[in-house]
Amino acid sequence: MRNVFIPVITAVAIFIAGVFILNIQLWYSARVDSSSGARYAVNNINAILDEARVAARTATEIIAKGCDADGQYQLGTEAALQPHLRTIVILKKGQPWCSSLPGNRILLLNINDIPFSELLLTPASDTVNGRPVLLFQTHFATNRIMVSVSDSHIRDALSTLLEHVNYALVVGGYALDASGNFTITHRQETQAGHARSGNYPYSVRYNLPPLFSVQRLIEHGAGIMLFLLLISGTAAYVLHKYLNKNTLPEESLRTAIARGEIVPFYQPVVNGREGTLRGVEVLARWKHPQAGYISPATFIPIAEKSGLIVPLTQSLMAQVTTQMNAISTKLPEGFHVGLNFSASHIAMPTFLDECLKYKDSFVRKDLNLVIEVTEREPLDIDENLVQTLNVLHDKGFAIALDDFGTGYSGLSYLHDLHIDYIKIDHSFVSRVNEHADSTRILDCVLDLARKLSISIVAEGVETKAQLDYLNRNNIVFQQGYYFFKPVPFTELIHILLSKPKVKVVVE
Repeated sequence: MRNVFIPVITAVAIFIAGVFILNIQLWYSARVDSSSGARYAVNNINAILDEARVAARTATEIIAKGCDADGQYQLGTEAALQPHLRTIVILKKGQPWCSSLPGNRILLLNINDIPFSELLLTPASDTVNGRPVLLFQTHFATNRIMVSVSDSHIRDALSTLLEHVNYALVVGGYALDASGNFTITHRQETQAGHARSGNYPYSVRYNLPPLFSVQRLIEHGAGIMLFLLLISGTAAYVLHKYLNKNTLPEESLRTAIARGEIVPFYQPVVNGREGTLRGVEVLARWKHPQAGYISPATFIPIAEKSGLIVPLTQSLMAQVTTQMNAISTKLPEGFHVGLNFSASHIAMPTFLDECLKYKDSFVRKDLNLVIEVTEREPLDIDENLVQTLNVLHDKGFAIALDDFGTGYSGLSYLHDLHIDYIKIDHSFVSRVNEHADSTRILDCVLDLARKLSISIVAEGVETKAQLDYLNRNNIVFQQGYYFFKPVPFTELIHILLSKPKVKVVVE
């Protein structure tokens, strides 16, 4: 579980960190763009006000020479030639004295009530045509010059290609935005940015981008987020591979047992003379999802050393009963089912109950269940262990000594325990060939078994010479690649169906 959890958390962390950095970069870029757009609007408005200042100078010339027909014409021409100006008005003693419009008309209402300020935003209610204007004002002697700029030109100056940014001209306590909205401003505007003009008393206000915006991420960072997703997924995959590569064998085996990857294989035990099927030995195989079937020689020593041999065997017991029950009608009477038990498992106080439950789980009650005691671990023979095996023997279990002669104290086991079978290890059987002296050790083992009246199962039969030797010595039960290799349950079914059902009798 840890090897899956850590890569997932790492991938999520990488993706979140990447999105966070991307969001900060996009946020900063949006702030820079918004500020640049405001400076661009300031430059545009400065250019308009520069035109108004030039027009005001022309008005001072007219004040000096008088507002006659030529003066009015000059004032009208100046307003017409400057592309962004609307009207030019000269006030003398608070009254309109000269205007760029014909007949000295003016477009401002209540002109005497308009306060003097270099720049002033006038609302639509103070104009004849109901449109707000920007006033540029100056004094010359006792005269007052008013140059008006249409709101449409201000809106054009505030317009940019930036989306989601609203610019507004702020003069005094009033603001005019790019949509033509005239509003009263507040002194403390903490949620807005301002770009101030260095030439005139105004600023351009703009809304600051939010620190985090899903819309901004999607619109401007979708490609990068896909790349981040790919990078985080790749990192998770590499980390998962690395953790699995460096997982302790014990941990891998524990996981395999929990997942049911340790499965039973069956090697048939046959009558060497007749070729009839007499039973099976249950062998463990690791059905690895990547490596396929793994030999028990690879993981059984790890299981015995780590103590996992007990849950491994318990898992096999459950699977064997389920599978044998599924084919109970196909099994011959007295069919042998042998299962290996380690010394550490046999010594457990729960072993007796486990075996009895194991036997009760079989539908067929005439099966010959064999407890095969392995010699890979020393078996501490005491009164409790002898009593446990005797009870199991009385309950119908057969006791077999597996791999006889290759492990710990095989002879002492024969002396202290009630052994029904000894299984001659393949290392002895494999030495049998055409030479007479190749069977000396095996001859001694067979002679010992006969004198103790113990039945024999020969393992590892692979050649015709080995078969003939065992048959000459009346070894009935044989197993090995000469007959069948260990097979999964499905193949065992085919073997059972191909063989006649023969009652098994211990000879």
